[in-house]
Amino acid sequence: MENTDINSALSQDRPFYLTILFLVMKLGFFLYDIVTYIPFKIFANPAEKLEKSQRVKAEPVKKGDCTSPWKNVKSKEGLAKSPFDGIEDLGSNWDECVRRYSDHACMGTREVLKVHKEKQKNGKVFEKWEMGNYHWRSFQAVDKRVNLLASGLEELGQKEKSPVVIFADTREEWMTTALACFKMNYPVATVYATLGEEAVCYAINQVEAETIFTSESLMSKVKKAISNGAKVKNVIYFDSVDPESKGESVECDEPFTLLSFEQLLSKGSTKSIKPKAKKDDIAMIMYTSGTTGNPKGVLLSHQNIVAATAGQGACITLTTEDRYIGYLPLAHILEVCAEMVVFSKGVRIGYSSAQTLFDRAPKIKKGEHGDCFALKPTLMACVPAVMDRIFKAVVDEVNANNKFFRELFKVCYERKRSRYEDGYSSIILNKLIFQRIGKLLGGNIRQILSGGAPLSPETQRFMNICFCCPVVQGYGLTETCGGGTLADFNDLSTGTVGPPLTCCEILLEEWKEAGYSPKNDPPQGEILIGGPNVAIGYYKNDEKTKEDFVMRNGKRYFATGDVGEFRADGSLKIIDRKKDLLKLSHGEYISLGKVETNLLTNPLVDNVCVYGDSDKSYLVALVVANQKNVSSLAESNGAGDKDFEEMCKDEKVVEAVQKELASYASSKLEKAEIPKKIFLCAEPWTPASGLLTEALKLKRKNIEKAFRKELDELYK
Repeated sequence: MENTDINSALSQDRPFYLTILFLVMKLGFFLYDIVTYIPFKIFANPAEKLEKSQRVKAEPVKKGDCTSPWKNVKSKEGLAKSPFDGIEDLGSNWDECVRRYSDHACMGTREVLKVHKEKQKNGKVFEKWEMGNYHWRSFQAVDKRVNLLASGLEELGQKEKSPVVIFADTREEWMTTALACFKMNYPVATVYATLGEEAVCYAINQVEAETIFTSESLMSKVKKAISNGAKVKNVIYFDSVDPESKGESVECDEPFTLLSFEQLLSKGSTKSIKPKAKKDDIAMIMYTSGTTGNPKGVLLSHQNIVAATAGQGACITLTTEDRYIGYLPLAHILEVCAEMVVFSKGVRIGYSSAQTLFDRAPKIKKGEHGDCFALKPTLMACVPAVMDRIFKAVVDEVNANNKFFRELFKVCYERKRSRYEDGYSSIILNKLIFQRIGKLLGGNIRQILSGGAPLSPETQRFMNICFCCPVVQGYGLTETCGGGTLADFNDLSTGTVGPPLTCCEILLEEWKEAGYSPKNDPPQGEILIGGPNVAIGYYKNDEKTKEDFVMRNGKRYFATGDVGEFRADGSLKIIDRKKDLLKLSHGEYISLGKVETNLLTNPLVDNVCVYGDSDKSYLVALVVANQKNVSSLAESNGAGDKDFEEMCKDEKVVEAVQKELASYASSKLEKAEIPKKIFLCAEPWTPASGLLTEALKLKRKNIEKAFRKELDELYK
């Protein structure tokens, strides 16, 4: 992160006496460097760190021929297919985990002691939770429940290879159910818990499942789907987490069998069940969150998921002492693969949610602690939208302090950044300054994985420095079972998603129209991913399968639609997106995703959708305003006495935000890439409103439709 980036995020008023004080501090740092130069050379060896960071991680199969596929240097003997020798299905993979880690803690759920319901002035009711400790089950105890569940489903009449739908939030019961289905060869059809009624009906009807697992809170959507023709025979629900409302929403006189999760367990047998699936059987029908139209069901075989687990697990060093916090949607491939990897390493999973993750999370009662405080995880996975929120929360926290602390933070931040990029540690600064910030994530985080969308280099470096641990990006899609690339934890650079995983290879394909070619320097092109992790295709959609899954030189690849370039060390950088590329009237191509990624790090912005009309010469943007920071800006522009919705309509406020964003982006974007006009949105965008996917990506068509009038006004 450059100095201008941190300065643009933090307040910049510096009295003269502080300028003198911090010049003295910098002189002190210089003298410290001289004194510690030899000890660092001997004990920390920064040169060795830089060498590890810059080493070659992947290269073309045909040496020197960048038009040939690229492989990880560890894949010369062949692509990885399994974390355990000879195991190719998920049921056997789980059995091996149980055999190895039998008595170790496996899954943990935090007790909800009481739910307080606070009614707001506008009539909305907000829940605030009081929470207790995590309660743990060992691998052996979880396996007992897996066998009970598997035999219980068989008792209900579930047939082998018949799909089972899981429509619920991430929780221990979700994964326990999936493991039972994997053993019995029941394909798991995943449906996001935040999908609207129409999309839920579509997915349930398409898979024609007779059994569905859901949560008490989602029962109304399930009943609606059944009333619209879904032929569901068995509905199993997970109890409400609120101890005072269990069973309130499950009364039913419908013509289907209704059971609680515990009731289904009581129907089963503890006898160990031998896995029934073969490697090519369908393990999951994973419905993508869908940026346009109805969600697509991606067919993932047992081999696909096992291979992806092997590829991702080879990049991460973990022990049975580690703790992973599971809060991302299990209906998303990122969370499924992350949990499969940590199971294979004997790591415990503490379940959480975005609503209870931190002390200041929406459902945590004031004065109570979030799940990170209780669990103290050492590993977590994030999507960029969550990371951007953490970035802004830290900046807000720093700005809320006095001038001295703000300036101290800036000086220490820049000091650590420069040292980090040169391969040095900053033990004293970590203890004095950054350890306090690290407590936001529990204080024990060693590794943070980012995936699901591009993470801006500024946010990545900020997280790197403030949380005192590697923050690495990965790249993959549902169609590649989350497998594609993962950055090396020794890589000190930012902006890349790392080399190909050991389970796959990447081919760059020429895109003449935009000037991308593997023969360029550096090599560029559309990213095609091949290997045992590549999905079978789309469920009941042969046309789309033929379009996206292609043959090249006798090998099968998935054509991602993303454009990448390989660095000299074999790390991949995502530089464009075919569908996000817009040609303006002056003939210049603009990457909308690139513009949005850069603007998202500004403290005034909670979300942004950049729009362009090909007949016009400039871009416009819909900006979801950060209430706290935009209100502060409005006050300095004489509009602080208005309510937030009125503030966002005030011409002076809009103009001030526009100028701030233009100034902020000027060092990162070309002039044609900076939106010329903006519209401020007071209401946040959510999956429930239909404007974001469940992975928090923009639904461009829905946003354009919802704000058609405002976009037209911006171009007048």
